[in-house]
Amino acid sequence: MPTGKVRIIGVPMDLGQDRRGVDMGPSALRVAGLNARLRALGYTVEDMGNVAVRVPEMMEVGEKRAKYLPEIAETAKELAQVVGRTLEQGYLPLLLGGDHSLAIGSLAGVASFFRQQKQKIGCIWLDAHGDMNTPETSPSGNVHGMPLAASLGFGPAELTQVCGFAPKLAAENCALVGVRSLDSREKKIVRQAGIRVFTMREIDERGMRAVMEEAMARATAGTAGFAASLDMDFVDPHDAPGVGTPVRGGVTYREAHLAMEMIADSAKLLALEVVEINPVIDLHNKTAQLGVELVLSALGKKIL
Repeated sequence: MPTGKVRIIGVPMDLGQDRRGVDMGPSALRVAGLNARLRALGYTVEDMGNVAVRVPEMMEVGEKRAKYLPEIAETAKELAQVVGRTLEQGYLPLLLGGDHSLAIGSLAGVASFFRQQKQKIGCIWLDAHGDMNTPETSPSGNVHGMPLAASLGFGPAELTQVCGFAPKLAAENCALVGVRSLDSREKKIVRQAGIRVFTMREIDERGMRAVMEEAMARATAGTAGFAASLDMDFVDPHDAPGVGTPVRGGVTYREAHLAMEMIADSAKLLALEVVEINPVIDLHNKTAQLGVELVLSALGKKIL
C-alpha cells in the first residue's frame, strides 16, 4: 500500500473556454468519492477546498485573441503560490479542474519550487489536443488551448512570466501523449518547440506501454521528476463523454489505466492534475468516476 500525503486543490476555472460547465469538475470528482478512496489507498489526504476564481458574468471578455487574460493570469499567480506551499509542506499537489488553463499556474508552482533547489522538472501531458497555441495562432482565443505553450515560454508575458521566470519546462523533458487534434497554425509552434508528440497513430502502432516508457524517459532525464497533466479528453468519448472538448478516437479505458499505472511505477510523480470534466454534458457522473479511478491508478492502486 502506498503511503504519503496528498493535498487536493480545486480550481473551478471556466474562463479558458466557451463551453460552460467545467467549473463544476472539482465537485464532480469529490462526489465520485475521491477523498475517501485516496484514504483507503493509504494516503493522508488534506482537501483545501477551491481556489477562488472569477466567473465570466463578473467581467468583460477583453482581448478577443486571449479571452479573460488578466483574470486567468491572476488565478495562475495565486495557484502557483498554493502549489509551492503544498510542496514545501511535503504534500503531493492533486489539482482538480476546471479548464486546462489552470496548468499555467500549477506548473509554474512546481517548476518554481524545484528551481529554488536548482533542479528542473519534466511534464507528461495527456491530451487529445496540443494546447500549444498562442494568441496569434489560436482560432478561438480560448486560453485553455495555450497552457503548454506558455509553460514552454511561448505566448504573452502575463502567462509565460508567472513566478518571474520562463520557460517553466524544457521541451526535451516534455511529452504530449494521445494527440489527435491540432490547429493548423499550432502545428508550427509544436515543431518549433521541439516537444515530443505521441499521436494516436503512434499509440495504435507501438502500444501504450512503449509510448509511456519513452515519454517517462524524456520526462525524467536529468530532472527531479515530472508533473502529469491529465485532460479527460485524452480518453475516448465512449468512456469519458463529459469533457470540455471531446474528440473521437481517443485511448481506451484500459490504455488510460495502463498509462497511469506506469506513472505510479516510475515513483517520479511530483504533481498531478485532472482537468476538463464537464458534468453538464456527462452521463451520471461517468467521466468524474473514471477520473477518480485514473487518479488512484496514478497514485499506486493495483489490480493485485
